Amino acid sequence: MSSVQQAAADLADILHGQVRQASDQDPSIRGADWRLAVVASIQTTGTVTTTDGVVARRTDMYVTPLVGDTIILTVSGMGNWLAVGRIAPSTTAGTWQALTYNGTWSAWGSPFYSPAYRIEGDGTVSLSGLARAPAATSGVSTVATLPVPARPAAAVYRSILVNAGVNGTLMIDTDGTMQIRDYTGTAGWAAFDGVTFRII
Repeated sequence: MSSVQQAAADLADILHGQVRQASDQDPSIRGADWRLAVVASIQTTGTVTTTDGVVARRTDMYVTPLVGDTIILTVSGMGNWLAVGRIAPSTTAGTWQALTYNGTWSAWGSPFYSPAYRIEGDGTVSLSGLARAPAATSGVSTVATLPVPARPAAAVYRSILVNAGVNGTLMIDTDGTMQIRDYTGTAGWAAFDGVTFRII
């Protein structure tokens, strides 16, 4: 092969590589595709912006976006992006997150679940477990505080058991505080199993 032929072949390889790189980055050339991305911001228009600058419309399956979510992005051949939803954690362990207790509240222990919360994909939070009250607890008492992503947009009241045969109210405020109240006598615990509430 002559030097001219070799130069022409090298140029063809370079041009081919540039075309390939451009087509990999342009969905109108590449066609429909999907990938993972991380949410950087959330707009009130129903879209999210990812850390690499893509603006994608959320589907109705992705109703509770959070900054930092790892999400599935899909793009049409026309370049329109959709945020399908967040991906599941790499393991099922950690889906339930431990509550942060206030004062001397604590987990009851075996055979009951430790108090925990879980953010659901439908825009709700579920609570679980049995918390042990400090000795001689009566009246309003703050059990725990929920982190920002799990806090309701408006105050929530739920009926729970606070002692054998004694009903009380669990109030969850917008600052995340979880208080027991509206019961008579002394509280021995706070039973959270079955409590759910909206966060949007």
